[in-house]
Amino acid sequence: MRFLKSDSGLLGVLLVLAITQLIGWGTIGLPAVVGRDLGADLGMSLPAVFAGSSVLYVTMGLCAPWLAKAFARHGARKVMMVGTVVSAPGFVALFFAREPLLYFAGWVILGMGGSATLSTGAYIMLNEVAGRGAKNAIGGLMLVTGLSSSIFWPTTSFLSGWLGWRGTCLVYAAMMLAINLPLYAFVAPRRKITTEDRGEAVKRAPPSAIPRSTFGLVVCVITMNAFVNFGISAILIELLRAEGLAPAQALAFGSMLGVIQVSARGLDFLGGGRWDGITTGLVAGTALPVAMVLLMLSEGATWAVATFILLYGAGSGAMAVARATIPLVFYDQAEFAKAMSMIALPLNLASAISPPLLAGLLTQFGSRGALGLTLVFSCATVLILVWLGRRRPQLAAATAT
Repeated sequence: MRFLKSDSGLLGVLLVLAITQLIGWGTIGLPAVVGRDLGADLGMSLPAVFAGSSVLYVTMGLCAPWLAKAFARHGARKVMMVGTVVSAPGFVALFFAREPLLYFAGWVILGMGGSATLSTGAYIMLNEVAGRGAKNAIGGLMLVTGLSSSIFWPTTSFLSGWLGWRGTCLVYAAMMLAINLPLYAFVAPRRKITTEDRGEAVKRAPPSAIPRSTFGLVVCVITMNAFVNFGISAILIELLRAEGLAPAQALAFGSMLGVIQVSARGLDFLGGGRWDGITTGLVAGTALPVAMVLLMLSEGATWAVATFILLYGAGSGAMAVARATIPLVFYDQAEFAKAMSMIALPLNLASAISPPLLAGLLTQFGSRGALGLTLVFSCATVLILVWLGRRRPQLAAATAT
């Protein structure tokens, strides 16, 4: 908690982002709760309904690189305000949808707004306030946003039972304009220059250019881990059933995953930012292949499944923080904004592609097919992190000790 004491203004920024990110991520989880109602009203199959989320991620990824200059020129606050205004009509489009075309159009609009407001914009805003010290602040924010489904799934269920899913969409559109927009406009900070403890503006020599190959390695690490995490989370219940667990057992073990992931983020947060993103990634990333090999060799033994959930949950939870903070090791201020915007394209595409691809492997080849691919990606992630550690700039290395 030292970073909050050293900059009380950062606490206000975290409160703003905690509220807006909870609303942003929580509201787009609509299909998880009312997917069957959506399908019945629109004449769509359940997989087609959930394809709306894939459309969202693809759109976010395609739009993100175009926002790089906007984040660097205007700052996160203004870009997130515009993104919030764009997002609200997306829920209105869902309200009016009577056929798949307008339904998917609504998700395209939400993806356009989400590219400016969800995660990437929040991390850029924290970087604007805290510079390279934003690592632990990002971990704190992710600790809160990891609870979005726990808060908004019951909320969506209550609202849809009272107003129907269409009425729920209008409520969520109103929340964007009545809560998120004023918080960004009147409470979120304007971009400022990072300061040292004495309160004096930091005067740095122009940073040496980061090799393009280093940026490519950063992109590979973040994209491969996102592929593993988003894919495994989506198919986890079916994966455990393929390992021989009964449906009730698979659901019980799967329900533990989110709690363990949030707990791992909390441990990283309480660590006070002693490690940079690469070190966190190395420790957390090593747990993933170990967990997968254990599950592959266990033949569904209960103790092994429990150990898998513990290792994978802790590793993937901490790796989520590492994905967001590895760029802080190499980039600062405007460079960080540009890097995060460019990384968002492959990251979101991987998030959209991995669930159906791993589900297909699970169907065709069983659990070994899905686990085999994710094991290869996880091992490659660790090896590249070791490589990146050797390229760590001196400034970042000093702050990590």
